[in-house]
Amino acid sequence: MKKMSNGLKARVTAGSLLIALGIIYGDIGTSPLYVLKAIVGDRTITEDLVLGGISCVFWTLLLQTTVKYIWLTLKADNQGEGGIFSLYALVQKRGKWLVIPTILGATTLLADGIITPPISVASAVEGLTMVKSLGEIPVVPIVIVVLSLLFYFQRFGTQKVGSAFGPIMVIWFTMLLVLGLNQIVHFPSVFKALSPHYAYNLLVNYPHGFWILGAVFLATTGAEALYSDLGHCGRKNIRITWGFVKLSLVLNYLGQGAWLLHQGADKLDGINPFFGIVPPWFLLPSILIATAAAIIASQALISGSYTLINEAINLNFWPRVSVRQPSDNKGQIYIPSVNNILWIGCVLMILYFKSSTHMEAAYGFSITVAMMMTTILLCYFLIYHLKWHWLLVLSVLLVFSAVEISFFVANVAKIKERWMFLFFELFIFLVMYVWFYARKINNKYMRFVDLGKFAPQIKELSEDESVPKFATHLIYLTKANHRHEIEDKIIKSIFAKKPKRADVYWFVHINRTEHPSTLEYDVTELIDDKLIKINIHVGFRVQPKTELYFKKIVQDLVQNKELNLHNRPDGSTKYNQEPDFKFIVFKKYLSVENELGIKDGFLLKSYFQLKKLGQSDERAFGLDKSDTEVEKVPLLLSNCTQFHLIRNQN
Repeated sequence: MKKMSNGLKARVTAGSLLIALGIIYGDIGTSPLYVLKAIVGDRTITEDLVLGGISCVFWTLLLQTTVKYIWLTLKADNQGEGGIFSLYALVQKRGKWLVIPTILGATTLLADGIITPPISVASAVEGLTMVKSLGEIPVVPIVIVVLSLLFYFQRFGTQKVGSAFGPIMVIWFTMLLVLGLNQIVHFPSVFKALSPHYAYNLLVNYPHGFWILGAVFLATTGAEALYSDLGHCGRKNIRITWGFVKLSLVLNYLGQGAWLLHQGADKLDGINPFFGIVPPWFLLPSILIATAAAIIASQALISGSYTLINEAINLNFWPRVSVRQPSDNKGQIYIPSVNNILWIGCVLMILYFKSSTHMEAAYGFSITVAMMMTTILLCYFLIYHLKWHWLLVLSVLLVFSAVEISFFVANVAKIKERWMFLFFELFIFLVMYVWFYARKINNKYMRFVDLGKFAPQIKELSEDESVPKFATHLIYLTKANHRHEIEDKIIKSIFAKKPKRADVYWFVHINRTEHPSTLEYDVTELIDDKLIKINIHVGFRVQPKTELYFKKIVQDLVQNKELNLHNRPDGSTKYNQEPDFKFIVFKKYLSVENELGIKDGFLLKSYFQLKKLGQSDERAFGLDKSDTEVEKVPLLLSNCTQFHLIRNQN
């Protein structure tokens, strides 16, 4: 077996730490802009409310973000890559039913990405209304312009974006830390909020205190996106930077709490506690820094969404769409269609809700679902990969389930504010469900034959000069895993109607591996210099460039004088030095002769409609159109047998 380049492992450098700050922590890092404001809302400011709210935030960050994601979930890296699909790839063999929590987790994470950018940017821009001369400034148009610019610059790659955003986030977290300390030094008694007693008191004794968890959850919504962005920055970079980020967040929340308890008013009356702790002389600069940080808050979700869809495509959960790599760095991708969907969704959200306060009421429900699904898959990983004792895993499951179910119940109340989200989430779920299970049905009815039975005929055809030569090298893409098997449609293609004569017949199998960045191949000679099988093992994060790989493999075989290919003509002439290659790609369509049940009919019809919206197979596999011929093949699953045909006797 031979290997191609597998990419580089993420290293810890000053630059990589800066990029991690720029990409990973935008969402969770800007939570202080709205968390305390959402907790207090229009309630009367009391010590029980403020200290209880901060205590809940602190323990949520400790349990959910630090313990579950930074310590445990980041262990579940698939050769340095993260996200729910990477986690699924590690545990998929442990149960077929794990497909459903995977689809649910991916759906909700992608759907909630539409509200993360507008709520972060709107919260920051609204601070401008606190400046006397800017009190009437229109917030919505500014937010739309900022978001549009952000999505435009995604095409240049997350590394460039992260390099530019990193220094801004250093300034942002430093500002959080300093502003928090500035209040704490005057009222150090606020540190008692770190005791779990105050969180318990809020949830149990405060009137309707349990439902405040819906606002508390906003403090950790970026944790799932943090795991999805693992491949962009690396585990060590994330863990090292989290210490600085968490310290800044906790001190800022404590500072806001100190200000709330001593600012002299019973109600917020529209004042954001975050900007309340800012000295008047620093208000405008803080708003500008907050706006810049809020722009970056969108980045973790956007880059995570690219990763999510790229994995979904390669694991057969999503139709094939265009995926670009703006740089040579592993994990740096850009998906135009996802970028456009997110941009349109974000603009519609700000136009519908108009303010961050209204968005707070609708935010968080989907992420609680995503976190619960991750917990299910994580438990399988801990048992089967880390070999933890089942009792220890059960303890982990009980702790995180108790926390996440509590957040879920508290967030259920938000359904009425976010009902329009359900249609978007249903659409994403159906796309993934249909694509995955329709392909299962398709593959179930795929027929394979023994290639050895047809080897003499193929050899005879190759040497029959009475048949016009179709190509010097004829290449079929095959799904056959076994050495001597081939799809019957390939045999029919070779012999049917106009037989395809070639000097060498190649069968190329693209094997998607459970590892993200694999790029290896092996070669098997079935008939001397006549029938050759190539298996190219491609990681689920890698965009296949099949024609490029094939030509490189043939070049290696010729240079190494393997299979005697160096003694054979390759089809090139003095007029054209390029070898004569021809790839055959099959395009299936649903035959009208099928009699399908309701479920199978829905799945397959939807599947073929989705295929029309995605990339063609030749583009998806990286084949040049001039070297490719597409053959249409009917998909016949069940013959229509129940009919009565009567001859007219007249």
